[in-house]
Amino acid sequence: MSILSPPVPNETALTFPDNRLLMDLCGELDSNLTRIEQGHDVQIVRRGNVIVLHGEAASRRMATATLQGLYARLRAGRIVESGDVDAAIRMQGEVFEPPMTSEQIEMFQGGGPLEIRTRKRIVEPRTQTQKLYVKSLFDHELVFGLGPAGTGKTYLAVAAAVSMFIEGRVDRIILSRPAVEAGERLGFLPGDMKEKVDPYMQPLYDALNDFIPGKQLGRMMEEKQIEIAPLAFMRGRTLSNAFVVLDEAQNTTTMQMKMFLTRLGEGSRMAITGDPTQIDLPRGVTSGLVEAEQVLSGVKGIGMTHFTAEDVVRHPMVARIIKAYDAAAKRDYA
Repeated sequence: MSILSPPVPNETALTFPDNRLLMDLCGELDSNLTRIEQGHDVQIVRRGNVIVLHGEAASRRMATATLQGLYARLRAGRIVESGDVDAAIRMQGEVFEPPMTSEQIEMFQGGGPLEIRTRKRIVEPRTQTQKLYVKSLFDHELVFGLGPAGTGKTYLAVAAAVSMFIEGRVDRIILSRPAVEAGERLGFLPGDMKEKVDPYMQPLYDALNDFIPGKQLGRMMEEKQIEIAPLAFMRGRTLSNAFVVLDEAQNTTTMQMKMFLTRLGEGSRMAITGDPTQIDLPRGVTSGLVEAEQVLSGVKGIGMTHFTAEDVVRHPMVARIIKAYDAAAKRDYA
């Protein structure tokens, strides 16, 4: 790919020699180019294998970096989906390169791209905060991921758990969350215990299904290599050689959080995720997540990652909704 001298002011022309890759770069009906136009406030015109950018100089520079990064990704044999385009826009076109080594930690330490390899797919962080979070998941035994919905906190933690299991670094994966928002009163729900619990565990099942083929996942769960259980079932256990994820941790009480943290055993890792602004506990009950954030901040060996609306990787509307609620909360507080 080459950059041509702009024939007129406020214009940058980029030449892409491989037409097949250029088609993938543009997307179906040029949908990727449309996302880049909206993300960087530029106008894009495609002329054969040349893409021309119109707009302010700073916007054209960012759009150029995004296109270069995505094209480099395609040349490395990777695919480009809409989420990858959004990621490139958010990360200002950071160039995607192939992995430096096959060993995950060595790759991270070597400064290469961060990615999590699972049975079904390769997962890549799509914001700078996600990159820090992924690195923390592999560097620390205990990691907190705090922030709004849609930022990938739990998804990336489950992906890291699957990756470490595949590499033989842990023997089990244990996923947990408070089964009922305020009190875990499972007896009021119809059905047996599994039928009571499964609706609350479904997001964890969904994440696992993205990373492990169905038959293999079923076998691993039958053999207890993967467990999905409500937080109440963690009491009295010592979780050794396991990757343990606690989701929706904002709905734990102080005692529940302390109980869970003290389950950490030899050779284990823990990831605790939650949104401190979405607490469903009864009024007057302190969130165990909020207290843990205050008590454990700065403790050696603990990773603490804070996400914001800028890290939302779902539909762009979700980020705008979160920002609107945050702004309203600030006005009410003022």
